[in-house]
Amino acid sequence: MVAARLVDSSSDVLAAVVLDAAGGMVDTAGVEPDRARELADLARRLVERADAVSKDPVEQIEVQTARRGLFAVRDTRHVLACVTRRLALPALVLYDLRHALGELTSA
Repeated sequence: MVAARLVDSSSDVLAAVVLDAAGGMVDTAGVEPDRARELADLARRLVERADAVSKDPVEQIEVQTARRGLFAVRDTRHVLACVTRRLALPALVLYDLRHALGELTSA
């Protein structure tokens, strides 16, 4: 599905998760099932917290740590989040996420 294509098509994307509008996990790739639930929970909380400090719903998120990056994009139906290598190019990752989100929307 979309998460697997995202992980397979980018050497920088290590794991990906797709959530539905209610926050339920729809698809995952690149992680074991128990870690997938953790990634889904992290993505859900990240979107909730970003929305809590913004007057409008946040459409994209980028977080960088010393070792990894976390990116998320969303529309009204899905959240697509991924973990990347530290030096992944943010513009490229966000482009790939938006493209994959478009696949979900058109499905």
